[in-house]
Amino acid sequence: MPLGEDRRDAIADAAIHLVATRGLRGLTHRAVDAEAGLPPGSTSYYLRTRNALLTACVNRMLARDLTATSPDPGSAPLEEFMVGMVVGLANERADDLAARYELSLEARRQPELQDAIIQGGRQLREGLAHMLAALGIPDATEAAWPVAAMMDGLLYDRLAGAGTTLSPKAYEHAVRRSLTALLAGLRPH
Repeated sequence: MPLGEDRRDAIADAAIHLVATRGLRGLTHRAVDAEAGLPPGSTSYYLRTRNALLTACVNRMLARDLTATSPDPGSAPLEEFMVGMVVGLANERADDLAARYELSLEARRQPELQDAIIQGGRQLREGLAHMLAALGIPDATEAAWPVAAMMDGLLYDRLAGAGTTLSPKAYEHAVRRSLTALLAGLRPH
């Protein structure tokens, strides 16, 4: 049974899975305890309120996103790394995506949760801006917003739209084609 920070991570992971599979209605402290295999009352000991639990979900997903969006020196070329980020997230972290969209809609009604999502989005866009600058994109900070929005749209469509019908190979090809075209359009001519 995990303790301390590991227990907080286990609680957040269980909560993310519940939000992804049962929606926000299925998210209770008791359900998180059961999902994480923890004694009753554990979740409420670490995260007293529902808002604290929702914010823990956002922060846990952000931590994973920041790890996944940090290219290793000498890894694949940045354009390929960006394609891999989108395809990898769609393939390997569908629960995170479903939970992110559920939480984003809930955040419209909860300012504390919205603040966590906005701050996380800013951090991710800053990292994306650094990648875009390294690719020679002028005004990379300004360009990061539409690039992130397009990437998010590709992810949403794969999770809940017509993109669910594409084979993995066709989806990866579409992501590569879309990102390549967008980045080419942002480069100086």
